[in-house]
Amino acid sequence: GAFLVVPRLYSSASRTSTVASTSSGSSAPSAAAAPSAAGTTGQSAGPAKPVGKDDHVRGGKNPQVYLVEYSDFECPFCKHFHPTMQQALQEYGDKIAWVYRHYPLSFHANAPKEAEATECANELGGSDKFWAYTDKIFERTTSNGTGFALDALVPLAKEIGLNETKFKSCLDSGKYAAHVNQDETEGTSAGVSGTPTTFVVTADGKTLTSFPGAVPYEQVKPGIDQALSKS
Repeated sequence: GAFLVVPRLYSSASRTSTVASTSSGSSAPSAAAAPSAAGTTGQSAGPAKPVGKDDHVRGGKNPQVYLVEYSDFECPFCKHFHPTMQQALQEYGDKIAWVYRHYPLSFHANAPKEAEATECANELGGSDKFWAYTDKIFERTTSNGTGFALDALVPLAKEIGLNETKFKSCLDSGKYAAHVNQDETEGTSAGVSGTPTTFVVTADGKTLTSFPGAVPYEQVKPGIDQALSKS
């Protein structure tokens, strides 16, 4: 597994960041810095912010375990990891749920607006459209900053059945920029330093472990099993 690492400094007015160890110009996940050995098998972390009504949740309605992922739509490792999360839902069914939170890295120019676009999809079409839109971006982006063109965001909304005019108005307003920034700030407070980072959280809100990077399913599964045994 590997992920993009970026330490961040926040102020009340704006956020700034510097890149520590990354391969933002790479086109393949194998080219990035690998996480530590502890990270590839899970590590103590968090606590992640409790799952709430404003979260984007996919899977069981009353799950025993949440997988809380902080992700970036232009991160090649997030694209690589997305099917792993889908596989977990297929295997565990209603026992688990996947929570998606935004963490667009500063050197991925299109990622913040893409994150806002998914929020507009959610506003106009609910959870199903949020996830449909999210899946489509990850399917089509070539990653590394501008892999999915910004001028394709509105046509994609129309493609999945959303009102094109309303979607464009929402996206142009920038109304969800603050929400995306808030996700990032909260993620950093929980220990996120790169994408993807996934927390394994019990239904009562206890963070058991985290997986930094696009770790393979075979390394995610033991964390889920352990969490289920404690639930």
